Amino acid sequence: MSQEPKLLDRLRDAIRTRHYSPRTEEAYLMWAKRFILFHNKRHPSSMGADEVNAFLSALALHDRVSASTQNQALNALLFLYRHVLQDPLPWLQDVVRARRPMHLPVVLTPDEARTVIERMHGTAKLIAQLLYGSGLRLMEGLTLRVKDLDFTRKQVMVRDTKGKRDRATMLADSTITALRRHLEDVRELHNDDLRAGCGAVALPDSLARKLPYAQKDWTWQWVFPATSRYKERETGIERRHHLHETVVQRAVRMATQESGIAKRVTCHTFRHSFATHLLERGHDIRTIQELLGHRDVATTMIYTHVLRLGARGVRSPLDPA
Repeated sequence: MSQEPKLLDRLRDAIRTRHYSPRTEEAYLMWAKRFILFHNKRHPSSMGADEVNAFLSALALHDRVSASTQNQALNALLFLYRHVLQDPLPWLQDVVRARRPMHLPVVLTPDEARTVIERMHGTAKLIAQLLYGSGLRLMEGLTLRVKDLDFTRKQVMVRDTKGKRDRATMLADSTITALRRHLEDVRELHNDDLRAGCGAVALPDSLARKLPYAQKDWTWQWVFPATSRYKERETGIERRHHLHETVVQRAVRMATQESGIAKRVTCHTFRHSFATHLLERGHDIRTIQELLGHRDVATTMIYTHVLRLGARGVRSPLDPA
């Protein structure tokens, strides 16, 4: 008689069945574990709204997590109850959701953005140029594949984005030469892997089964591969992952410190700056929404609040007319 899979294994299977990202899977599993341990290893099926609220309150009061982190924990638990425990959630209305405060994003001036990028080096610098020049999120840049770069049309295809919608965005002229040179080095690295009997890249969803040749095909390789290979636990295949995000995050932090800019600059600051600077140049808000991949134009509208003269070009009465 086969034994029923453990709860976390069932949760993992439910997440993968719905094609959630690996990062979401990691986060949801972590929150489920923390929830169970918080209540002294009680099974979630024996708990409900009171226990969920107690857990979320502890996160806010004792761990001092942000509202977005608290809501992520709630989303993970709701997924667990709805899709694994098959709970209809009659108590859902009793769960208190944290309100996310509205913060204006940190935005660099064009000169500041160039100053930070110029103090970076190598692959990290090239990725930062893509974040600022194309409006990419960090993981969108790191997970680019060779086929996603179209030098003829000067555009980048961004796949499997936040919200699961592909989009096309611009490719800055100033990055093309460096990207071409970078891809020459990456191709040589890929050829070395092939000669070593490796070179099979991880493919999304079931493409490895549908397109078995694609794993070693040049066009499917990462634009920014890691410097070392790893052995995949499930298959035993030796692969090369894309570059880890901490490499770029560390480089941005160091470059900001060296530049002396008194702002909290992260990789995402380049995306905020991309949108704001396009608005400053008079580009249409709907076009910018499409380039950023926002589902709702209201999300894009936040950048109108950080323009130099405000959303309506209002000048202070202290300044001369």
